[in-house]
Amino acid sequence: MFDGLTVAMITPFRAGAIDFEATAQLIDFMIEGGVEGLVVSGSTGEAATCTVDERRALWRFTRERSRSRVPVIAGSGTNSTADSIALTRMAEELGLDGAMIVTPFYNKPTPKGQLAHFTAVARSTKLPLVIYNVPGRTGTNTLPETLEKLRDLPNVVAVKEASGSLDQASAIRARTSLTLLSGDDSLTLPMIAVGATGVVSVAGNVAPAEMRALCDHARAGRAREAEAAHLKLLPLFKALFIESNPGPAKYLLSAMGMIENELRLPLVPVEPATAQAIEAAARESGIRLAPAVAAGGRPAPRA
Repeated sequence: MFDGLTVAMITPFRAGAIDFEATAQLIDFMIEGGVEGLVVSGSTGEAATCTVDERRALWRFTRERSRSRVPVIAGSGTNSTADSIALTRMAEELGLDGAMIVTPFYNKPTPKGQLAHFTAVARSTKLPLVIYNVPGRTGTNTLPETLEKLRDLPNVVAVKEASGSLDQASAIRARTSLTLLSGDDSLTLPMIAVGATGVVSVAGNVAPAEMRALCDHARAGRAREAEAAHLKLLPLFKALFIESNPGPAKYLLSAMGMIENELRLPLVPVEPATAQAIEAAARESGIRLAPAVAAGGRPAPRA
């Protein structure tokens, strides 16, 4: 169920609280655009600054709003094994379809520690699990040989690979039977070329139909069409990471009139120069901005 376009969904905030009205609009926008799965409360969703009660409410709301149109996957991994188990069990109790477990951050566990962490979480639940390897955020790399040792855990079924290394992605394919997913939008096309079957995308928040087209062309082996889709979106891929994710994505969604441009500290809204670069990349990639922004103004607060 993890093949194709899964989106790491942002969490809309308004006046310090989760904006469920904007969340509903965003969910519908993405699903109508062809998204094939949603990850809720990942790093893109600012999970680190959400309470357990907020996660519970957001997971329940997303499951109900999606109405079984796509799988809903909880970002339930933390740098505490006990907390990761508790959150994953909560996701299972709420009826979510899977969970994504990030390599523990800050602690910098050894491969042996990573293996023990993933094993403990997997054995605590019946949910299918995606391992999320993102060394740039966690400080440690989960290597292919570590993933290979998870083979006796039947519910560990996929890996979101965001090391940026195609060699490592190829080694995962060679050494494991896990579904391989790109963790970087800009590497979606080359990752599929070396055996990935999809992406967990940030750009899918703002360009779901375009990202779905890229994935479909690449999976079908339509090389010329996939390259054209990739090149059209490349300015957007780069602009969404000029500053820390999800700041650029939230700014662009606000410029599209869909959410408030609100983040939780320590994240702050993007700088004016970054906002201009994001708008320029969006126009180049064919993203429709709100009329006021398209005319050169700033995003207006939602009514």
